Amino acid sequence: MSKRLKNSRYITGFDGIRTLAVVGVIFYHLLPGSIKGGFLGVPIFFVVSGYLITDLMLQEWDQNGYIGIKDFYTRRIHRLYPALVAMIFITTAYITLFQRALLQHIRDVIITNLTYVYNWYEIIHHQSYFDKFGTPSPFTHLWSLSIEGQFYLIWPVVVVLLMKFVKNKTRIFWGLMVLAMSSAMLMAGLYHPGQDPSRVYYGTDTRMFSILLGAGLAFIWPSSKLKKNLDKGFRWFLNGVGIAALIGILYMFATVNGEGTFVYRGGMLILSILSMIFVATVAHPGADMNRLMTNKIFDWIGKRSYGIYIYQYPVMVFYEAAVKNIGNHPWLNALIEIAIILVISDLSYRFIERPLRRTEFKKVAIKIRDSFKRGTRNWKVQLGVLAATMIFGVAAYGAIAEPKQQTSAQADGQQLEKKIAKNEDEVKKHNEELKNQKMSSVASSATSSQSKQAYFDKNGKLTPAGQKAAQSMQITAVGDSVMADAASTLQKEFPKMYINAKVGRQASAAPDILQTLKNQNQLAPNVLLSLGTNGTIEQSDLDKIMSIIGKDRNVYWLNVHVPTRSWQNEVNSTLNNAKKKYPNLHVLDWYDYSNGKTDWFYADNVHPNENGLKYYGDFVLHGILGQGN
Repeated sequence: MSKRLKNSRYITGFDGIRTLAVVGVIFYHLLPGSIKGGFLGVPIFFVVSGYLITDLMLQEWDQNGYIGIKDFYTRRIHRLYPALVAMIFITTAYITLFQRALLQHIRDVIITNLTYVYNWYEIIHHQSYFDKFGTPSPFTHLWSLSIEGQFYLIWPVVVVLLMKFVKNKTRIFWGLMVLAMSSAMLMAGLYHPGQDPSRVYYGTDTRMFSILLGAGLAFIWPSSKLKKNLDKGFRWFLNGVGIAALIGILYMFATVNGEGTFVYRGGMLILSILSMIFVATVAHPGADMNRLMTNKIFDWIGKRSYGIYIYQYPVMVFYEAAVKNIGNHPWLNALIEIAIILVISDLSYRFIERPLRRTEFKKVAIKIRDSFKRGTRNWKVQLGVLAATMIFGVAAYGAIAEPKQQTSAQADGQQLEKKIAKNEDEVKKHNEELKNQKMSSVASSATSSQSKQAYFDKNGKLTPAGQKAAQSMQITAVGDSVMADAASTLQKEFPKMYINAKVGRQASAAPDILQTLKNQNQLAPNVLLSLGTNGTIEQSDLDKIMSIIGKDRNVYWLNVHVPTRSWQNEVNSTLNNAKKKYPNLHVLDWYDYSNGKTDWFYADNVHPNENGLKYYGDFVLHGILGQGN
């Protein structure tokens, strides 16, 4: 065993930093319109982990002349594994009992999480972090634990080699900064605007710069050697720098979009550097930042931040599967979910994480054995063993037994995925044909009111004139999975429609797509948009979209029917307000038209099924030809 570190100190302000990070992540998932950059809490965790782990190892090296690698691994296992294992098996047990549609590939998910390679599993299987309506996985967020696990595995060995052969800590610091910049540059190079950024979001190689920044800081800013007594000027300098870094972090939390180009081409690096600066000021005993980030609330949340992080997604996935009207009461449902997450994480901290952090697993087994001896009445231990056995048994059954019969939700999901894939192939062929035709970039007015009336008879059915107009109308359509699902239907109504639709697409991706189409003279006089299914629409993105399209084109924007998501009403309100600013913007009220028609949708209540697509196509037809708006 390694000797106890003499000068090591517990920095209470780090619980405050953890609180800041986990609150950002939670609100990003629950209310993305409120803290749209909350996902940046993860690189804050990375920076803190890199600094703390490296700082403790360097203290051990300076004091003992070596680093107890075996002891390091043992401490990490005691710190991370009990809660992770409990969460995985409790979640799997719940899935087995109540949501068997999620059992597919569960064995692979369990194994890759327990071996800390789940982020690469997600990359290999093309799982999108930003697709809100694929098969929801309660394990998606565990990608970050895999990156930290990989870091913990190799980093002690690397530190030992650095201290033996390089020795100079300043030189090591700059070497780590070069590696961090290389990782950030790799992220920028592998990111492609308009495409799903999940590869660079999940990758160890493209996310390691945050951890390396924290680790590098530990070499030149050792917490045990920083002077408590500073002259007033330097103290206020540290305070000012720390507050500025905190303001920068909060600003990025409030403004940065997770699928925007800025995030992957410098934004996440800037956030990580701000976090490194903030960590440095909180770690310094001569500054006041540690006291600023220390209070009872931060202490409580910070100590439970690991449990809060790992249990957040299962709670959200299971809760949102059970509650169908989240879009109508987003804040109320968010508060309920937060309360559930806090209760579960507190139980995890009290009964799993804290008791097992320093207890040897062998002693736990002995204690369990003794509690069942004759005359022993330790009912708490016995009840815990019974509950754990039941959970493990149900989870093991779920992991071994593939669901023999598909649930309706699973069948719907697979049918929808196949349909979208088929539609994408058909759309590609259709678009290739359209590319050979010259699209006019000069917009024409929609139609006169007299011709609109001629397009439909008194029963609302298309007249020969209407059929001719629909057959000849040039339309450029850009959308998300709802449009991708409906692509064949739309092209039957409008044969000259050019469709660019992708699963998981956010409105922030549209400006680049539209600008490219415009540059290629492929932006038609009429533009159909279906965006907002996967998240809020920023006013700045909407303004960019309308600016690129221009005033001379007609824009038809379908609002959203996503009752299971918190941003539904916000998206629809944003579009309604935009009509006042842009006279050529026509909002097609798909929400009002389809609301309550559950038989029109698949199980997710978002994507129209075969029956719903008939109404969807007719609704768009009427909307564009002048009768739907």
